Amino acid sequence: MRNALLLAALVLIGAAGYLAYGRLSAPPEAPVAPAAVTPEPEAAPEAPDVPAPEAAAAEPEAGDGDAPAVAESGLIPGDAAGPYLAIRVAGEAEGTITIDLFEQLAPNHVAQVAARAREGFYDGVYFHRVIEGFMAQTGDGEFARAEGGDMRRAGMGGSDRPNVVAEFSDVPFERGIVGMARSQDPNSANSQFFIMFAPGHFLNGQYTVVGQVTEGLDVLDAIKRGQGPNGAVLDEPDRMVAVTVTD
Repeated sequence: MRNALLLAALVLIGAAGYLAYGRLSAPPEAPVAPAAVTPEPEAAPEAPDVPAPEAAAAEPEAGDGDAPAVAESGLIPGDAAGPYLAIRVAGEAEGTITIDLFEQLAPNHVAQVAARAREGFYDGVYFHRVIEGFMAQTGDGEFARAEGGDMRRAGMGGSDRPNVVAEFSDVPFERGIVGMARSQDPNSANSQFFIMFAPGHFLNGQYTVVGQVTEGLDVLDAIKRGQGPNGAVLDEPDRMVAVTVTD
């Protein structure tokens, strides 16, 4: 009996040793890799833009297509005729658009546009954003140009001149009116501008009016249209071949 108890004790001791050895010699669990963290991308600079109208608002009312821009040239209250901006357009549209700049209404913006034109900044710049029934936007001499530009960033550029403080007025956005594009900051207009195909009164008092088309509305109407709600022009947009200023 004593031998049997001794044998049982030896078996239990051996089993305990085996379990202890097994626990100590088992491979450690593999460490769990921390979850990958994707850095937040830097925010892209805000592009000077003009909000596209809702579909219903984009369509001009009957007869608007034949209406004068605001009034005859030089009849904007408080602003004499001239100076004039002559834009020679090439592409689907061919010809010249003449704009009476409102020097008294928006003197700082007109000075900026006129200075850029005299320097040749606008020559070769595309109409990069064109929305049927709304407007044609151009003036990005940094990216949206025929030579040395980057159309992937069209509409994001400006010039080496500082932005201009807003000069809002009560002149409504009618067909042929020219306004300055800007970002959400009212004081961010720089070099880009847009010309209205049709009235867009939802822009009134929110964008600086700098002039109106006096000749060449037929050329304006022929400018190559863009695609989609934002009006980005694909392939080869129409361009401003040469932009000059005269008194």
